[in-house]
Amino acid sequence: QVQLVESGGGLVQAGGSLKLSCAASGRTFNNYVMGWFRQAPEKEREFVAAIPWSGGSTRYADSVKGRFTISRDNAKNTVYLQMNSLKPEDTAVYYCAANPYGSYSPRLFNDWGRGTQVTVSS
Repeated sequence: QVQLVESGGGLVQAGGSLKLSCAASGRTFNNYVMGWFRQAPEKEREFVAAIPWSGGSTRYADSVKGRFTISRDNAKNTVYLQMNSLKPEDTAVYYCAANPYGSYSPRLFNDWGRGTQVTVSS
């Protein structure tokens, strides 16, 4: 059973940075695509970024391109989301997710962490 545990959220001022971590366990992730999603209050969950576990191109939502970077450390079974130049509109619960089908389609992420809160003050 896949387990995903996020950490690294917190309160930061606009323009600041945070680095989220997602510790993954429970199976071999070689064929997985790992992703970050977020959900702000009263809004639907949205895609943020994705990366293949075994290497390949990353993908980002337009709203975070140039500010956020997704990466992974296979030895540590951990996926990261480096968030720079944070804006108040980045405030949300951030979720780590795993997609076993090797695609970037948000609909195919079927394992989820419990989330970590990121709050950006103006």
